[in-house]
Amino acid sequence: MAAGGEGLMRRWIRGFGLLYLCIRGPRLYRVYRESFYQPKALEKHTDSILAWVSVLWTISYYSSPLAAFYMYRKGYMTVTRLIPLTQYGLTLMFLLAGIACLRGLGRWSNPQYIQFISILQRTKMDDCPENKKMLSSFNFDFRSWPVDFRWDETSSKDQQKLGVTGGVPLLKAEPRTRGAADSFLQRVQKLPCQITSYVVAHSFGRRMLYPGSVYLLQKALMPMLLQGQARLVEEYNGKRAKLLACDGNEIDTMFVDRRNSGERNGAKLVICCEGNAGFYEVGCVSTPLEAGYSVLGWNHPGFAGSTGVPFPQNEANAMDAVVQYAIYGLGFKLQDIIVYAWSIGGFTATWAAMSYPDISAVVLDASFDDLVPLALKVMPESWRGLVTRTVRKYLNLNNAEQLCRYQGPVLLIRRTKDEIITTTHPDDISSNRGNDLLVILLQHRYPNVMTEEGRRAVRMWLSASTPEEEASVLSNYGVEEDWCLSVLESYKAENLGQFPWTVGEEMSSEGRQQLALYLAHEVSQQLSLRPHTVPRSQPAPSRCPGVYNRLVPECDDLLDLPIPESVDWQLRKTRRASSRPPAISRTLRTPSLFFK
Repeated sequence: MAAGGEGLMRRWIRGFGLLYLCIRGPRLYRVYRESFYQPKALEKHTDSILAWVSVLWTISYYSSPLAAFYMYRKGYMTVTRLIPLTQYGLTLMFLLAGIACLRGLGRWSNPQYIQFISILQRTKMDDCPENKKMLSSFNFDFRSWPVDFRWDETSSKDQQKLGVTGGVPLLKAEPRTRGAADSFLQRVQKLPCQITSYVVAHSFGRRMLYPGSVYLLQKALMPMLLQGQARLVEEYNGKRAKLLACDGNEIDTMFVDRRNSGERNGAKLVICCEGNAGFYEVGCVSTPLEAGYSVLGWNHPGFAGSTGVPFPQNEANAMDAVVQYAIYGLGFKLQDIIVYAWSIGGFTATWAAMSYPDISAVVLDASFDDLVPLALKVMPESWRGLVTRTVRKYLNLNNAEQLCRYQGPVLLIRRTKDEIITTTHPDDISSNRGNDLLVILLQHRYPNVMTEEGRRAVRMWLSASTPEEEASVLSNYGVEEDWCLSVLESYKAENLGQFPWTVGEEMSSEGRQQLALYLAHEVSQQLSLRPHTVPRSQPAPSRCPGVYNRLVPECDDLLDLPIPESVDWQLRKTRRASSRPPAISRTLRTPSLFFK
């Protein structure tokens, strides 16, 4: 009898323990390769109530300043008025706690959820590969997913590079001279402006720059994100992982391994950096997947399963963890990694290229050189000083400055009808900030070629909005491809140094213009699309036929960009002459190709 009573007590304890885990447990969305998780009626209805309360709380949070101002004007901010409001709030909290307990009871009665919560608890106690594999069959609230990789796991990690704020190094503004130091009175006078900049950056500024971090938008996109995750896991055997960055943020990643699939490009890893409202579930990862590459997608801090907020320092910390995970967690070499960025993702891509110079190549699609001109475009002219100061202090996305620190191959893709990164109107292609990114890069790498006449010729070519206009500009300047190739090949044979190159030092102005136009044409591509108005349910780059056929699998012949010690010019010349027509016809049949 005693033994039977003891066994009954254990079952009761185990049952109450499971009930507690069900109450505190995460929301379960799907069981991969089976179906969506089907909650029972009690769990379904209580979960809907809590979801609506969460949405209303978010709306209340954003509107709280206006609500507080209204209550103050109406005289409600008094003790006699606030006490009843506090009582109502406490009553609501008790009701919500009861609803959460009822939801846990509904989960407790569902064998499918019991199986899931048992595997999750077992994985937390013993994080072995077997338990992780079983847990990966479920799609649930990512906050409860165990950490797979920490930024400080590897012994080769340079601990000294972390600053006092616990972040990886970013490019800073030039230090001021000693004579230019502000006095105490000047610092006090600037304090209100500094406080205003801080408030603007941490309130609507960050949310305008990264709308994907807004909870309401993520809530609206949740069905689409779940469907995208299921596609990556079920069709491509994707492996989801949580990375812990040096600032404590948890980064949601998805890795598709093609190394043993027989794909010729599988040994190459493409790290995808999404746009300001993009998620790897429905973003640009689809395009390298179609070409058979191994792919690593990740979400910005504050996006979907990633925690934190997407400020530049947090973005760089997250990218550092992603690259470290690719090297030490997945076993790729830097020479086998390509970074592909979409729009605002160019900041993290260029930071990675600057910080890891051995990366194979960088592809920037619809990106820009600097955030300040784009921020000034959408703000009143009277705010110019405040906007510039706020961006430089808190939201400094200096893509061009970072890209110039990279020595490897670069491909820039410009959209001819891009209303986001143009400073006037979408049809004015000359105001596209991608032009400035290209000019700055070429001016850094080939300063003797990109003189005043060279820049003027490149700007004229960049103002052409159609292939016919581009060809006309090249024809007017008499650009001879064979001659430009021979000049660069000759310089490369005699000089093996890094950028900047001194080629064009003793060249005529006509020769500089030809070479500048040739380099601009080889480094960039343009498309007649409006990328930022296309719904993100389908990745925009996959609708770009013909753009990515210029990338080839071999690391030594990756881009049509001359770089020291890495380009076989004769091979490139032959390949250009023989493979361009087949590539065009192949693209018409398969418009989703990314790298060929």
